[in-house]
Amino acid sequence: MLANFLIGLREGLEAALVVSILVAYLVKSGRRELLPRIWAGVGLAVGVALAFGAALTFGPRGLTFEAQEAIGGTLSLVAVAFVTWMIFWMSTAARGLGAELRGQVDRAADAGRWSLALVAMLAVGREGLETALFLWAATQAGTRDAAGSVTPTWEPLVGALLGILVAVLLGHLIYRGAVRLNLTAFFTWTGAFLIVVAGGVLAYGIHDLQEAGILPGLHSLAFDVSDVIPPSSWYGTLLKGVFNFSPATTRLEALAWVVYVVPVGLLFLFRTRIPTSRPTPAAS
Repeated sequence: MLANFLIGLREGLEAALVVSILVAYLVKSGRRELLPRIWAGVGLAVGVALAFGAALTFGPRGLTFEAQEAIGGTLSLVAVAFVTWMIFWMSTAARGLGAELRGQVDRAADAGRWSLALVAMLAVGREGLETALFLWAATQAGTRDAAGSVTPTWEPLVGALLGILVAVLLGHLIYRGAVRLNLTAFFTWTGAFLIVVAGGVLAYGIHDLQEAGILPGLHSLAFDVSDVIPPSSWYGTLLKGVFNFSPATTRLEALAWVVYVVPVGLLFLFRTRIPTSRPTPAAS
């Protein structure tokens, strides 16, 4: 639940900042009459993300177990690739995000009635689809029990929803100038956390592909600490919920986690530094 809260908070704040930049630019340039087009685009993007999440959740249920595991494992790998790209993209391209969006608004404002709505939908929809996919993969990983099945629960979704609601509130307060948040530090720390979470999702995806018979080594365990960390215990639940930790991990899962987390984490630390500068205004 905590991991999904932080995922919802980070990805939701990214989308909220995009909306804040679009709205602030239209207000400051005296084009308030175009705001409904922005909200229409945001509404469409949220609807598409919800539909995508529902399709991921309910779509594969009529398939065989192996087909479900194959789809789940493949989508988990795709989710890890997307979130990794977004983490590095935010660390390098965020400084030019405002100017890029303002340029798109200027070009779309006079191009047609739906052009501005399309700009808003694409800008927010990218975050929404990525969030839906990664939350789905993280939830699947976080609710897997020791036997390899999935225990349905609403807790991860509640955590994600709370994170998104807090992000929307923060985005509104930043836009109104009520709070100043060091966004560089926020995205650096949450980016480092997401790398660890993504490592767990990657390991879970590998496990799914092993259960589908696509990858070998399903019964070749690197370690089994189920006696020390029972999956049903509070600390086992906490480790699984936060880090997607599985007490019984196969050799291939462990190898995938190390091969992903160590080099990606080192590269992330090399490219980003914990800032000591003053908080950065977001929606200016």
